[in-house]
Amino acid sequence: MEKLIEGPHLEFKRTWVDGAKRSAIAFANTDGGTIYLGIEDDGTVIGINDIDETMRRATQAISDGIRPDVMSFVSIDAETMHSMPIVAVHVQRGAHRPYYLADKGIRPAGVYIRSGAASIPASESSIIDMIRQTAGDSFEDAISLNQELTFIAAQQAFADAALSFTPQAQRTLGLVNADGVYTNLAWLLSDQCDASIKAAVFADEVKEVFLNRQEFTGSLITQFNQVNEFIARHNAVRSHTDEAMRRVDSYDYSPLVLREALLNLIVHRDYGLSGPALISVFSNHMEFLNLGGLPANFTRADMMNGISSQRNPKLANVFYRLNLVEAYGTGIRRIVGDYKNCATQPSFDISDHAFRLVLPKHQQTPFPSAQSSLPYSGTPSVNSASEAALPIRQQRILDYAKEHGSITRKQAQSVIGASQSTAAKTINALVNGQLLIRTGSGPRTKYQPATESSH
Repeated sequence: MEKLIEGPHLEFKRTWVDGAKRSAIAFANTDGGTIYLGIEDDGTVIGINDIDETMRRATQAISDGIRPDVMSFVSIDAETMHSMPIVAVHVQRGAHRPYYLADKGIRPAGVYIRSGAASIPASESSIIDMIRQTAGDSFEDAISLNQELTFIAAQQAFADAALSFTPQAQRTLGLVNADGVYTNLAWLLSDQCDASIKAAVFADEVKEVFLNRQEFTGSLITQFNQVNEFIARHNAVRSHTDEAMRRVDSYDYSPLVLREALLNLIVHRDYGLSGPALISVFSNHMEFLNLGGLPANFTRADMMNGISSQRNPKLANVFYRLNLVEAYGTGIRRIVGDYKNCATQPSFDISDHAFRLVLPKHQQTPFPSAQSSLPYSGTPSVNSASEAALPIRQQRILDYAKEHGSITRKQAQSVIGASQSTAAKTINALVNGQLLIRTGSGPRTKYQPATESSH
C-alpha cells in the first residue's frame, strides 16, 4: 500500500501537539494545507484512539493560540484512512494575514510560512509584504510590526483636549483593529514611532554648511510640538511703531502659515515610504519636503481649490479631535491667501513620490527710525491702547484668538512654540491685561478676545 508523503500542503502528526500550531499558521499564511493526526512522519497510518478529545484539543489550541482568529478558515473532521480513524485539520489560505502565535506576536518567531514540507519562520520582509497585501493601499489600517507600544504623549494630548483614550476609544479611532491588534495608526501616535522629521538651518543655498540641525522622532503629536517650536525659533520678527505709536510686528513668515505647512507635512505624508520628511531653513525661504505626491485621482487643481483628500484620514481625524487641525481643506488656501499681495509667491513642487512646499520670506517694512525699532521692555497698560505694546508671544496668541474667536492653552503652546508653563504664563499676562477673557473650566477652558467695552 502506497504511503503518503509530506509536502507543501501536507503535514503528519501522531496526535495533536502544541507545535502543530506552527503548521496551521504556515498553511494559513501560504497556500493552505492539511494536518493529518494519526499518521507518522514517514506516512504510516497508525490511527487515533480518542477522536473527540483530539478534535477538541486541536480546536482549542488553534482558537486560543493563533491571531488573528483563523477558525473561519479551518475545518477539523474525523476521517478514515486505511480503515483506521484519523483527524484531518484542513486550513485554507487566510484573508487576514499574517497569522501568528498569540504568545510570540508579529515577528519571525511567531509568523510561519510553508517552504516545501517544512514550516519555517517568515522573514521580516515577508511579514511586511503580507501586511501590505492584506491592508491594500491603507497604511494606517495595516497591522503594526511593533506591538509593544506606549502612548504617554498621546494620553496627555487627549487629556488636555478632554477626550477619552480608553481601549474602546482607541478601537473607535482605528488604533486597534477588530482582533485587538495595534495598527500603524497606533504606531504613528505611539512613543515608539521612528518615522522622523529632519529640520536644518543652512548658511548657503546648496546645503553645504549647517547652522543648526535636529531629527525628531516619537509620537507624531510630540513631533508636531517640537518641530513647531524649532521653526518658530527661526522665524525672525522685527518690531516698529507706526504713526499712531502702536507696536507693529513683522514676521519673516506668518506663524499660522508655518503651522499649516507643518500640519500638512505630518498629516498627508506617505508613511509607507522609507526616509524622513525634511524641513530646510534658508536665508530667504523655507522648504517643506514630504514623502508622497498627491493621493490617487487627486489633482493639483483640486488641491488649490481647497478640496480635501486625506491620504491618512484616521490620522487627520485624530489631529482634528485634538484641535490641531481646524477644518479640512483650508491649509493650502490659507497659505496662498497669506501671500496674496506679495511679489514672490509660494511654490508647490509635486512629483509621484514627493511634495515640496517653498515659502518665501516676507518683505520687511522699513523702520521709520532707529529709535522706533528698539525692542519693547515694558508691561502693557490696562486700556484699549495696551495692545500696542505687547511682547511677541502675547501678540501671537492674541492674533490667533482674534482670528479664531478663542484659543486654548494647548493651541497657545503650539502657536508660540513654547512649553506648557510658558504658554500658561503668557495667557495669564493677557488675561491680567484684560485682553483675553477666560471661559469654561478644567480641560474645556478657552480664552476669548476682550471687547473694547471690557477694557
